[in-house]
Amino acid sequence: MENKLLGQKEIIRQCLNNNRQAQFKLYEKYSPAMFGVCLRYAKNSTDAEDILQEGFIKVFRYLKDFSGRGSFEGWLRKIMVNSALNFYKRKNLIAKGVNPEHVQHYVTNENDVSALAKMNHEELLNIIKDLPDGYRTVFNLNVIEGYSHKEIGTLMDISVNTSKSQLSRARRSLKRMVSELFDSEDLRISMVAQSAG
Repeated sequence: MENKLLGQKEIIRQCLNNNRQAQFKLYEKYSPAMFGVCLRYAKNSTDAEDILQEGFIKVFRYLKDFSGRGSFEGWLRKIMVNSALNFYKRKNLIAKGVNPEHVQHYVTNENDVSALAKMNHEELLNIIKDLPDGYRTVFNLNVIEGYSHKEIGTLMDISVNTSKSQLSRARRSLKRMVSELFDSEDLRISMVAQSAG
């Protein structure tokens, strides 16, 4: 662990001295995990790649501001999330003026949990990608990144109620999509079983 930290500190120190090899090492080490973060916010892999590149430009620009306190990977993740939000704000794809409806609290039942448990990470990621932009962004920020609705409101320039409403809608949409996926899978299995018998 200590060697890992020393290595990380040394790479950061060299990056601060504009050492291109060190910058490449840093990128090579962290880009796969950060690409995963970008993919959760992106509409497609091309956007995710653009967000990743934009994020790493900011990483190298603001590396001097990393205090060394806390996780370096956590610091990188914040930059990637902000880069994703800015990417879509520039493209005007995050809904700002959504009229918040009365928010209902989402309660998972046992069927939802068992359906989700049967899905692998890639299947879940693909379903999340199909959410509308605002829903997907709020869902990722709250459920995956752990931001509060107040923090999301500040980041996305929306009200707390809009954030809550979009999260509620995202969850309802996800529940519906997961349910449809398993219903169609059950239908396919029963048709194959009938044709085989």
